[in-house]
Amino acid sequence: MVDSGRFNSGREHMDDLTPAPLSAEEDVVAAVTESMASTPDVGTSTMFDLGQIDISWEADAATLWAFMTPSNRPNFSPAMLRDVRYWYVETKRLFDAGKLPVKYMVAGSRFPGVFNLGGDLELFAGCIERGDLPGLVDYGHACIDVVHRTWRNGDLPVISIALAQGDALGGGFEALLCFDVVIAERSARFGLPEMLFGLFPGMGAYSILARKLGRLAAERMILSGKVYTAQEMHDMGIIHTLVEDGDGEQAVRDYIAASLPHHAGHVGVFQAGRRVDPLEYEELKDIVENWAATALKLDLKDVRMMRRLASAQTRLHR
Repeated sequence: MVDSGRFNSGREHMDDLTPAPLSAEEDVVAAVTESMASTPDVGTSTMFDLGQIDISWEADAATLWAFMTPSNRPNFSPAMLRDVRYWYVETKRLFDAGKLPVKYMVAGSRFPGVFNLGGDLELFAGCIERGDLPGLVDYGHACIDVVHRTWRNGDLPVISIALAQGDALGGGFEALLCFDVVIAERSARFGLPEMLFGLFPGMGAYSILARKLGRLAAERMILSGKVYTAQEMHDMGIIHTLVEDGDGEQAVRDYIAASLPHHAGHVGVFQAGRRVDPLEYEELKDIVENWAATALKLDLKDVRMMRRLASAQTRLHR
């Protein structure tokens, strides 16, 4: 994979059929020319230097890879939400300017055993203790901004792929549900455990699950708080491709290689699905504001449970 932050794609070896070896200066010029031909002209974009996401460009497959690299707990902190939003905004800007011919956007995580564990529980607990409704609403709006952009693929003619090489829980599962294609490794787990502390997932889970599985199945999943295996999610149709641990990235590349010759048709199918079952921002906004009001009704034991779960996430990082 090309590291697009630096775009180091220089040649290490000359082809055996080269008539004569190049000088050191000529070799450098050739390497730079080759690099310019295979990498986009992104100018001074800082997209490849974000603090919470490792982004790289794979030119041959027209694929933009984004791996979450949380600096603290593997959740959607305000910093993570900021960087994910910037990923979409900047990709759209570069695509529209003709500088980034992206066809696939892939999201994964570098955190061992975790895709994303969802909402910022420490932030939730603090807002609830202070009775800070605006703080909860603002955080929720930041979340649904990312959910809605992900659902719409950043308004780009791309195929979005989520790669789950670890657990996707709560808001992490909500985010994953928005992608066109979900590829998961067998040991990954999925679910909406918010009922453990008396809350419900308010950033898109009901809306998206109802569209994919129906309202009754969505309600059963949310109310149970159950954590599902990757096999169970595959059997439901939420996961499109299930592979053994360690095979996830290759499975993504295999999917891209197989679909690339028919990219436009695949994009059209997924766009048609979003047109048939549109997800409007106002729907997400109404639900998240209900979620924030509900959060303020939680009692002390529920807040203590949030803090315990947040502490467990912190221990994972350490």
